[in-house]
Amino acid sequence: MKKIPTADKFFDTVDYVSIIDTVKGIFTSDGSMALLLDYERVLDEADLYAFRNWELGELVQGPTAKRYSVGCIFLWPYKLMPDPRGAKRLVKIGCKVRFKLTKIRVPVIVKDYDDFVPGTRYPKMEERKVWLVSVEMPRELMDDIKEGSIDLAGQTIDLQDLEDSYEDDLQKEDSDGTEDGGQGQQQTPGMTDLGGAPPAM
Repeated sequence: MKKIPTADKFFDTVDYVSIIDTVKGIFTSDGSMALLLDYERVLDEADLYAFRNWELGELVQGPTAKRYSVGCIFLWPYKLMPDPRGAKRLVKIGCKVRFKLTKIRVPVIVKDYDDFVPGTRYPKMEERKVWLVSVEMPRELMDDIKEGSIDLAGQTIDLQDLEDSYEDDLQKEDSDGTEDGGQGQQQTPGMTDLGGAPPAM
């Protein structure tokens, strides 16, 4: 089996075969799957998927477990770059985020014999521009959410209280027939800078 490269090496040289090995490794390892579920739980609780295109990311490496952190690398098509404001949200809660615009060689869609490499049954390869995003997450953050509480933006939130609040809202919706329990929409507060310019589109 081909050895999966380290995160830094993978980030610089994307390999299609390594992506396949990563996906296979997750489905054949209960430990990797459990770690990935804890990782995903943090992204969800941080409301990352409220930002454009983040839900479209494909896992191409990870989870890579270190002593104090867990890292994953995700891929997006060039035209579907994830909103940098989502990255700011992750940085705000202690994650390290890196963007890289690069190219990846992938098999073409086979429609006729001309799409195969001459003399073989392997499809030809073509280059596509993609975005790679590396997200390194503190283990402490993952443990906090797993235990049922998280400190976001300086405010400790009990996840059970949050779930109870959702249930209360649903009950109010049923009683008055409105989607917001009779309250007007609230504007989402602005987000602080990463300390540097976001990646260019």
